[in-house]
Amino acid sequence: MSDQPAENIRLRPALENLPAYVAGKPAADDGVVRYKASSNESPFPPVEAVRDAVVASLEGANRYPDAAAQELRTALGTEHGVNPSQVSLSTGSVAVSGDLVRALVGDGDEVVFAWRSFEAYPILVGSHGGVPVPVALTASGEHDLEAMAAAVTDRTRLILLCTPNNPTGPSLSTEQVEGFLARVPDHVVVAIDEAYREFHDPATVLGTAGLFRRHGNVVLLRTFSKLQGLAGLRIGYAVAHPRLARALGQVTVPFGASLPAQAGALVSLRPEVQDELDHRAGWIRDERSRVMRALATQGWELPASQGNFVYFPLGERSAEFAEFSDARGLVLRAYGTDGVRATIAEQEANDRLIEIAGAWRER
Repeated sequence: MSDQPAENIRLRPALENLPAYVAGKPAADDGVVRYKASSNESPFPPVEAVRDAVVASLEGANRYPDAAAQELRTALGTEHGVNPSQVSLSTGSVAVSGDLVRALVGDGDEVVFAWRSFEAYPILVGSHGGVPVPVALTASGEHDLEAMAAAVTDRTRLILLCTPNNPTGPSLSTEQVEGFLARVPDHVVVAIDEAYREFHDPATVLGTAGLFRRHGNVVLLRTFSKLQGLAGLRIGYAVAHPRLARALGQVTVPFGASLPAQAGALVSLRPEVQDELDHRAGWIRDERSRVMRALATQGWELPASQGNFVYFPLGERSAEFAEFSDARGLVLRAYGTDGVRATIAEQEANDRLIEIAGAWRER
C-alpha cells in the first residue's frame, strides 16, 4: 500500500546483523508426489491416547492453563528423579534455550556452541545482546570439545552442547562430557540439548542423569516435538538445579505451556504410551541404519548419525543437491554451503532418498 505512514521507530542495533531462522521447506503443491524430509518431524501421528487427551482438553480452552503446570512437572520430576520445582516448561526446548539466555546472559556476555549446530542458537544469543561464540565442528561433524573449552573466557556465561548434534548427527559420550566439564569453570552453565536423545542407540546413550547429579552447572534440555510427535503443540522443558530453575521461572513467558500441550505431554509419559514410543524409536533407528548402509554402498561417507536424520556434507553443492532432490519428490534441508540434512521419514520417503542419492552419484 502506498499510503503507509512513515515508520520512525528505533530498533535495537543487535537486530541489524541477526540471522533469520530458516524453517524446513514445505513440499510444493504442484501435483508432484513429494515427501517432506526437511524438518526432523516424526513420521507417526500422536499416539491415540495422546490425541484423545488433547481433544478432550479443548473443552476447557476458554480457561488459562495451569501456569505452574504442576501435574506435568510432578510427572517429569518423577521421571528425572528431581523436585518438580526443578522442571521448567515452555514452548519447545528452543524456547527453554531462550529462557536460559535471558536468565544468564547480559550485554556483551558470551555463549559458546559448536557450529554448525542448531540454527536457533546464534539467533537466541544475539537477539538478547549476547555474543555468539561458534566453534567449528571436526571434519567428521563432531563437537571439538578441546577447542570449545579453549574458547571459554571471563565473559562466557553459557555453553550449549547439542547431542546428537543437529544437523550432523554425531553424539557425545559420557566420558567426553565429563572430561569437558572438568575443564569448564563451575560458574559457567553447560546446557545439554538432547532433543534427539530417544533416537540414540540405548546401549551408548549419554548418561545425563549422572552428569546432572555430579555437576551443579549442568542443565538438561528435552522436547516432546520429536519422538512424541507433538511438534505442532510446542512443548519442551529444562531440568535444572534449584537456583537456575528459579531464574528460569522468572524469565519464561507466562502460560507458555498451553492446555492441549500439557495434556498431550502428560499422557505421553504413561507406561503404555512409552512402550509404543519405544517401538517407534526402534523402527526409526532401524530405518536410519538401513538408509546409511545403502548410502555407504553407493560410496557416500557421511557422519555417524544418532539422530532421526542423516547429513550430507556437500559444501558448495548443498543447494544443488537439495534442488536435485526436490525435483524428484523429496524435500530436504540445505544449510548454506555446509551440507544437506535428510530426516528419516516414512519408508517410502527413505526409499526415495536412497534412489536420489544414488542418481546423484551416477550423474
